[in-house]
Amino acid sequence: MMVDFLGSFIAYLQLEKNASPHTVRNYAEDLAQFFSFLEAEGIPFPFELDYLAIRHYLAMLQQQNYERRTIARKLSAIRSFLRHLNREGHLKDTSWSIVSTPRQGKKLPRFLFVEEVFRLLSAPDIATPAGLRDVAILEALYASGIRVSELVSLDLHAMDLNRGEFIVMGKGSRERVVPLGSFARRSVQAYLVGGRPELLRRNKDGSGEKALWLNKYGTRLSDRGVRRLTEKYIRQVSLTKGISPHSIRHSFATHLLNAGADLRAVQEFLGHVNISTTQIYTHITRDQLKETYCAAHPRA
Repeated sequence: MMVDFLGSFIAYLQLEKNASPHTVRNYAEDLAQFFSFLEAEGIPFPFELDYLAIRHYLAMLQQQNYERRTIARKLSAIRSFLRHLNREGHLKDTSWSIVSTPRQGKKLPRFLFVEEVFRLLSAPDIATPAGLRDVAILEALYASGIRVSELVSLDLHAMDLNRGEFIVMGKGSRERVVPLGSFARRSVQAYLVGGRPELLRRNKDGSGEKALWLNKYGTRLSDRGVRRLTEKYIRQVSLTKGISPHSIRHSFATHLLNAGADLRAVQEFLGHVNISTTQIYTHITRDQLKETYCAAHPRA
């Protein structure tokens, strides 16, 4: 029965909410973990599900040292699922709605300073097809601030190098146009001429491959592939640990705001629905100003 309910919910996410494949996958994984807990505890679903069961589940996650942010995400997935069951008439008890979300401390995103970004961008060996691809990827991430999931889903037709822009499909299947700076345009052009064709030769069905970014087999590069190559160059140039491809997105936003860019414009570039999500980067710039003040003022 749980499988049927989950299938109905996934269809709702895909058809009515236009959720991205990444979001659907996360919801499915979080709910599968919740179902395993209910089965282990012998709680018949959905007939004996109440707020005590959910509190017990959250306590178990806390004991297993999950971060508060992760627990909050899992609770959000459960709530969305149970609201769906309630609307469909499968769940009458709504006492689970009173369970509060764990408080989350404000965590400022990690970012790179401008000179650190330049070191990272100069790390790939552009004498190889993979190096041409890697520098183009890093330049595109920094020039646009797009998410890794948006980057790897790009097809050839989505990019217009003459106009210096490309079209990405963001969260909630929202489409937006993203700018591509002159350095990134040159790097992508070099990859299209000298990198992609060489990688494509390793794909027997290469003539039908639409993906912009290719792996060593000549097929679409994955999120994990981008993370691996980013980690490789971070180690190579001895940058701070904990930096990820998403940190390049954070760096993009921080550097724009530091240079005086309008917050609303940065919101559009990042594809944030709510400006409150973008405002976290103003906290970063304020912290930087404070550090500069403390380091430079004689009586700070």
